[in-house]
Amino acid sequence: MNTITESYTQGPAATSSSDWLALGARILLAAIFVLAGLSKATDPVGTMGYIASIGLPFPELALIGAIAVEVLGGLALIAGFKTRAVALVLAAFSIVTAAAFHNQLGDQTQFVMFFKNVAMAGGFLQVAAFGPGRFSIDRR
Repeated sequence: MNTITESYTQGPAATSSSDWLALGARILLAAIFVLAGLSKATDPVGTMGYIASIGLPFPELALIGAIAVEVLGGLALIAGFKTRAVALVLAAFSIVTAAAFHNQLGDQTQFVMFFKNVAMAGGFLQVAAFGPGRFSIDRR
């Protein structure tokens, strides 16, 4: 018996709207990371000062790590390269940065930023669970 799921995963089925939605979701989720990473790269001194202000050690290493995760992870997600693993890394990064940088929940701006990160982590978990779709290097 040939089910819809089998046709999609085992054969060259016609492009469905879910393939376009998966691509759109990857682009929208990744855009903020690529832009944030590039922003950090253009103001490394300011970014290291912000990192140091919350008491994290080795702000230089944290800066390099953040830029790498945000820019490389974002571009990999857009391209659909190692999508599930990248999505899990970005989900973890979102939760860790929410807890480290946006933990003053009494401040409305920090409250919104904290839950923005949590919501993005949820989107990344969806990508990890359901894959990148047809328009990706991974091509399920």
